[in-house]
Parts: sequence; structure tokens; C-alpha cells
Amino acid sequence: YGADSLLLYEMFMGPLEAVKPWNMNGVEGVYRFLSRVWRLIVDESSETTLPNPTISEQPPSDETLRELHRTMKKVTEDTEGLRFNTAIAAMMELVNHLNKLETKPKAVLEPFVRLLAPYAPHIAEELWKVLGNGPTLAYAPWPTYDPKLVVSDTIEVPVQVNGKLRAKLTLPVGLDAKAIESAALADANVQVHVAGKAVKKVVYVPGKLLNFVVG
Repeated sequence: YGADSLLLYEMFMGPLEAVKPWNMNGVEGVYRFLSRVWRLIVDESSETTLPNPTISEQPPSDETLRELHRTMKKVTEDTEGLRFNTAIAAMMELVNHLNKLETKPKAVLEPFVRLLAPYAPHIAEELWKVLGNGPTLAYAPWPTYDPKLVVSDTIEVPVQVNGKLRAKLTLPVGLDAKAIESAALADANVQVHVAGKAVKKVVYVPGKLLNFVVG
């Protein structure tokens, strides 16, 4: 599996201070992750190591930019706090997001490779060169996140009717309880379950859930 897979596996096993069972079968999972990272950046159809043709110089979308900066914040803080397993999990989530895109912004891949470097230094060094950089990743600065980009401008509010989940609403941050209640009552699935019934009570836990008690 290689040195990077072993190193990544050891850091992904769990909290640093916890007792963890050693199971070499677990290396397979992180090996697959590194393979996905390699395919994300390298064109496997080429006989030489060339960049994946889906890599683009176009700027990333707002959603992808936010994903990147949230990942940079998470990996930075977790690395400093020696929470290596959750830092790796955050990088896995970013790779999953990037794999869904038709074109992969180079402006996102480069800082991602810098985040990966302390965890998988050998593959990160190779990928850094594939992206057209040099002489070595060791001299590249650690990426810094923009605090404005890690704050989401929307929230997800689960909507219940008599304690049963009936909808999940994605709403702008800052709406008051009445506006959220109105948005929930406008949802088709919620309407089905409150139709012909009296709303006896509305329970809203800010940022958590909205529950209609009907009867």
C-alpha cells in the first residue's frame, strides 16, 4: 500500500489519545481515498504523468469555494489540535465534492494538495508537480481560509408534524420564527399533514427544528 497509506491509516484510526485496535484491513479504506485523490488530478489514460483533462483554470463556483475554505479551516484547527482523524475526514468530504464536478478548478486543487502534504507527503509532492508547481511542496505556505467564506448563508430546518419529520427546508440565515413557520406551511408535504387540522402549538428551536402540534 505504500508509506502514505500506512501513515494516513495510523492517523485516521481515531483520537490520538485513545486506545485503538490494529487492523491492517483498515488500510484499504485510506488507500482507496488516496487513489481517488490521484485520479482527481492525474490523467490515468496517459502513458506519462499528465494532469487530468478535467482540471480547469476557471475560478470555482461560490459553493465549491465555500467547501474549500470550510475544509481549510477544519484541517488547520484539527491539525493544530492533533485531531488528525477528523482532519482527514474533512479532506475526504472535499474530494467527494470535487469528484461530482465536471471540471475541477486548479485554484481549489492546489490548496487541497497543500493540506494533504503533512498527512501523505509523498503523493502530495507528486501531485504538486503534476499541477505545474516546483521546486518542492515543502516550501509552499500553508493555505489560509477566509472567515467570511466559512459562514454559511443558509440553514437547514427539519420540519415535524406531531413529532414526525415531514420536510427539510433550506432557508436564508437570519429569518425570524414567523417567516420560517410561513415557509414550512407553504411546503407541499407539510400541507398534506396539517390540512383540515387545527395547529394547536408551534415549537421552534432556532437552527434545530420546527414542530407543528396539530389535532
